[in-house]
Amino acid sequence: MSAVRLLVLGVIRQHQPVHGYAVHRELASWRIETWTNVKPGSVYHALKQLTKEGRLREAGTEASTTGPGRTLYEVTEAGESEFVELLEAALVSIDMEELGAGIAFMQTLPRQQVITLLQEQRRRSVEARDSLTDMKATYPDAYEAPHSRDLLTLWSGSFSAIAAWTDDLVGRLEAGEYRMAGEG
Repeated sequence: MSAVRLLVLGVIRQHQPVHGYAVHRELASWRIETWTNVKPGSVYHALKQLTKEGRLREAGTEASTTGPGRTLYEVTEAGESEFVELLEAALVSIDMEELGAGIAFMQTLPRQQVITLLQEQRRRSVEARDSLTDMKATYPDAYEAPHSRDLLTLWSGSFSAIAAWTDDLVGRLEAGEYRMAGEG
């Protein structure tokens, strides 16, 4: 899954029609560089690629006093389908960047759907944690790189933290936190 595609489609979906610099500026206001590898150049590349693939369409040009007009973009029906597909995949992902992009747009889905997807993400996190923990027991120090056990402990701890965080978020969603799609 491409987090940048999800982020670009999601921001355009929220603000359409919108130009590329506004998409970049919105993502920068989220401090995107602190939790993803998305760079300004990848935003503009995604705009071009998504337009070429028919996920976005040019919706006109916004005049500029400082240079050429800026192309405005809108999400197409195919782009909407991809947005939902990427969002659902992100919400079950154990990859932090993808999960973060999914959380950024989770409110665009119905509450119970998000809860179900996050419960699957939690199951996957626990499965990964348990697999790493089990693997650690099979790593005899004499035969493996000395850091292997420490890395397995680090990674299993990360998945434990993700599972605990997900439990908390699911509990808050079940209690009614956030206004989700279809809730007025």
